[in-house]
Formats: sequence, C-alpha cells, structure tokens
Amino acid sequence: MRPSKRDELVRKVLPVFYREGFHATGMDALVSETGISKTTMFKHFRTKDDLILAVLRHRDETFRNWLFRRLDETGLPPRERLLALFDVLKEWFSEPGFRGCMFIKASAEFQDPEHPAYVQSAEHKRLLLTALTRMCREAEVQNPAQLARQLLILKEGAIVAAHMGFDPDPAGAAKTAAESLVAIDTAQ
Repeated sequence: MRPSKRDELVRKVLPVFYREGFHATGMDALVSETGISKTTMFKHFRTKDDLILAVLRHRDETFRNWLFRRLDETGLPPRERLLALFDVLKEWFSEPGFRGCMFIKASAEFQDPEHPAYVQSAEHKRLLLTALTRMCREAEVQNPAQLARQLLILKEGAIVAAHMGFDPDPAGAAKTAAESLVAIDTAQ
C-alpha cells in the first residue's frame, strides 16, 4: 500500500523534531528541512501540536515494533530475552543519529500532564511496561509486574546515560543490574 501524503509528512518531520526538539523547531524550519509547504502541512494537521502528536504516535509504533522484533529475532529463551533487551538498546545507542528518547524529551517539553504530547509519551512507557510484564510472565519469574517495572527503569536510565554520555557503556551497566534482578527474582 502506498503511503499517504500525511504519512510521508510525519516520516519526514520526525527526524527534525527528534534532532532539534519540538518547541525549538518552527514551521519554517520544518518546511526548509522537509521541502513540504506550510499549506500542505496545515492541510493535513490543524495545528503544530496535532503534527507533534502524529509524530509521537508514529514513533511509538515504529520503535516498539523494532524493539520487540529485534528481541524475537534473537531466538533466545524467555528469561535470556529479558536480558537481551539491553543488547538491543546498545545497538540503538550506537546508531549515528541517536539522540535519546523522543518520549522523555516530549514529556520534558510538554510538562502539563493533560497535554496530548505528555499523555502520548506516558502511554508509550505504559505500553512498554505491559510488554515487559508479558515477557516476565513468559520467563516464569516470581514477581513479573515488579521485575518488569525494574527493567523498565533500568532501560530508561540507560537511555538517559547514553544520551548524556556520562557512562562508557550504559546498556552494559543496565544489563549487569538486570542480571542481578532476574537472579534474585528467580531465587525467591
């Protein structure tokens, strides 16, 4: 199926917002970077906030699909797949365009918990937690909900450390901590 002009616009705008931020990127910059006119943008999106929300929804879907596809591709048993999460993150961190988590950035730029960008960012994290909880259940750990929350916190911390560059191997450090948590949960 051929992508619509709206989908094309979202895909072209996403890297600009990811690199420059939401508030710092004006419509003129988006026009310049994407080659798509303001008229076309406003034909598909009533406001810049509507465009931002569409970008966040697209990023949520593509990131989760990529992350869990990569984990499935490892072919590892469920318990080892929990730890492979950090190997997959390391791949992402080493990408040339890595700039951290778009949802952490969005929630920092749009701090009102009622703002649609904040709500979408929180939903992204909730969906990740749901998937990690399911993975923990498949791994037959003692307390899947608790371990999933802990793994998500390690994942988020590793992203921030990778983005800020204050740790030489944030994914490896998070994986080591996760190994301890999985071992403790298994021993209970």
